[in-house]
Amino acid sequence: MERKDEKFVFGQELDFEELGGGVKRKILAYGDDLMQVEVHFEKGAVGAMHSHPHTQLTYVLSGAFEFNIDGVTKTVRAGDTLFKLPGIVHGCVCLEKGVLLDTFTPCRKDFLK
Repeated sequence: MERKDEKFVFGQELDFEELGGGVKRKILAYGDDLMQVEVHFEKGAVGAMHSHPHTQLTYVLSGAFEFNIDGVTKTVRAGDTLFKLPGIVHGCVCLEKGVLLDTFTPCRKDFLK
């Protein structure tokens, strides 16, 4: 899966990683300091509450999600963006089948095999 620092990454050529429970992801472009990941959710799928030492932006491409970030819960839809600082506990429930675009800094090396 070594695509580090690739200038062009074509999503149609990438395989999904099945995470279980109606969630799957594609690792898109990445380098040491930045990573982008496309995450697909079936209705009712859960992104378990967790935290990590990365700053994360999440852009909602489609669907609807109930997100909890640091104890605050809101419903978000296509076009909305979420900002998560390092160490902040967050998670979601998918209300309508959808897709999220996650951007991390630095790279989530734990996602790479």
